[in-house]
Amino acid sequence: MTELSRTQIRDLMGQVLANQGKVLPDDDGTDLRDVGFRSLDFSELALRVEDETGEELNFDAPGLRRIATVGDVLDFLVELQRQ
Repeated sequence: MTELSRTQIRDLMGQVLANQGKVLPDDDGTDLRDVGFRSLDFSELALRVEDETGEELNFDAPGLRRIATVGDVLDFLVELQRQ
């Protein structure tokens, strides 16, 4: 299995946002609401990570509820790859 780095996932996240005319901020502490990153965006990002790695990510709703910032998304997806 290919594991993506935090930087690679960040690049994919930037692509998801760019497709909507939005910009990924440099600060990983930025609140997702301020960026306009929604649950459908997360789903698209997760699918892109799966496509890149060739592996399915398994996550649950309680884990998603803890995500509030750009960095939370990155940390969550990096950790999911290790499970």
